[in-house]
Amino acid sequence: MEKAIVLGATGGTGQAIVAELLARGVKVVAFGRSESKLKQLMIEHHATQQLTYKMGDIFEYKTIVEAAEDVDVMFQCANVQYQEMAEKLLLLGESVMKAADFLGKKIVIVDGIYVYGHQVDIGNENHPKQPHTKKGRIRVEFEKLVFNKKWKKAKPLIVRLPDYYGPTSQNSYLQPTLTGIAANKMSVFIGNLKTPREYVYLPDAAKMIVNIAEKNESYGENWNIPGLGLISGDEIIQMARDITGNRKIVIPLNKQVIRISGLFDSFMKEVVEIMYLTEEGFQLSGEKYENRIGPILATPYKKGLEETLRFLMSKRG
Repeated sequence: MEKAIVLGATGGTGQAIVAELLARGVKVVAFGRSESKLKQLMIEHHATQQLTYKMGDIFEYKTIVEAAEDVDVMFQCANVQYQEMAEKLLLLGESVMKAADFLGKKIVIVDGIYVYGHQVDIGNENHPKQPHTKKGRIRVEFEKLVFNKKWKKAKPLIVRLPDYYGPTSQNSYLQPTLTGIAANKMSVFIGNLKTPREYVYLPDAAKMIVNIAEKNESYGENWNIPGLGLISGDEIIQMARDITGNRKIVIPLNKQVIRISGLFDSFMKEVVEIMYLTEEGFQLSGEKYENRIGPILATPYKKGLEETLRFLMSKRG
């Protein structure tokens, strides 16, 4: 891979993949709709010739085609807001796949685990996709669209991440907690503090995603990107307090609190149906990755949290 485009390059996952590609010497086109955010990304990477940016609309496939014409791989990291998922996700999928098919490109789709619904134990890529939520069903339709046989020249694959955290993270479940603790303020934790859950450190995820993308035989399949293992909210908060010295209260938000918040906030209203993820300790199996790609990359939680919190504190000046 000599050159790649990252769609949604200024988002949490997009930024991590941009950084990983640059670290490997790959030329990168950062694609997004906000010029100010794209320029900031250029500044953060010292505006090297290795990184360029193109503005465009993810829903207009022709703008993607113009930006991706001479790349080897497309990384699709753009997303839609929860409250817009029903109306926009499939339109996004149609646009990026149409562009990839027109150009005959490899395309890596970054997605999550809503497709599985209620989950038990450790799930591999063949785990039944029986979602009980609206978002899960839409994500299943999204997968069918990606792998639709109508695309004659595109070469897609899907990577699935659990909840994540890291310096570039923006909209994860853990973000309000870490942001508040880094700011030495009272904060909230979405879900049950006692339930062990899986998180992946975004720099680790980016490395594994690019490792998968580099192999021709990876395409046409689903791939899991597992985290280090299960950890409870209480354990995360204790580690964060040890790192920052912040002892202020962290308030857990259960489903009932989220439901009430949803009466006044359209985003929180949409969070209610996927609160089951905060109550079930489902893990993604990394067996396929280990067998075909290599060892799972798993930064210890304490180290990952320290790097994330130090970054958040530095951004506050």
